[in-house]
Amino acid sequence: MATEEIHRPPSLPPYPEMILSAITALNEAGGSNKTSISKYIESKYGDLPAGHTALLAHHLNRMKDMGEIIFWKNNYMKPDPNAPPRRGRGRPPKPKDPLPTGADLAPARPRGRPPKDPNAPPKPVKPKAATGGSGKPRGRPRKMARPTGGMTGAATTTSAVPMTAGSGRPRGRPPKVKAAAMTEVSVQN
Repeated sequence: MATEEIHRPPSLPPYPEMILSAITALNEAGGSNKTSISKYIESKYGDLPAGHTALLAHHLNRMKDMGEIIFWKNNYMKPDPNAPPRRGRGRPPKPKDPLPTGADLAPARPRGRPPKDPNAPPKPVKPKAATGGSGKPRGRPRKMARPTGGMTGAATTTSAVPMTAGSGRPRGRPPKVKAAAMTEVSVQN
């Protein structure tokens, strides 16, 4: 400890004093920023320790936390005892209504789902309904059987494609015509 005092220049006051004197001497309306405070201290006291910027930042933060100076919009200033407290950005909080003197406060509920009671009886199991209610089976209906016999006459009611009520023709694309039928038609011409 004795060696630190020997290497320290005797004319250098403590950092909080230098910071407060810099803020008062600069006397800027919105406060002084860190670089202007540092330049003022360097110009006034000259020979500063090697870690001057780190020491300055440390002491500024410490003084800000202790309430000796105010940090507002990246500037440091002395607190004014008559000034109202400054607010942050955003909407101000709503004022709370005072509670009546005889009101008892219930303990606040903890967050999340409440734990299960180990002593509680188990819940009865509900029987599941046997049918879905509509009487139809669940899922996609089964494919219908393909008609057998080929192109022998009109469509029957057992065809693979269901028919509409009004027309005698099934819905959808008509079946492909066989190659043998095509050759007979072309020879006749």
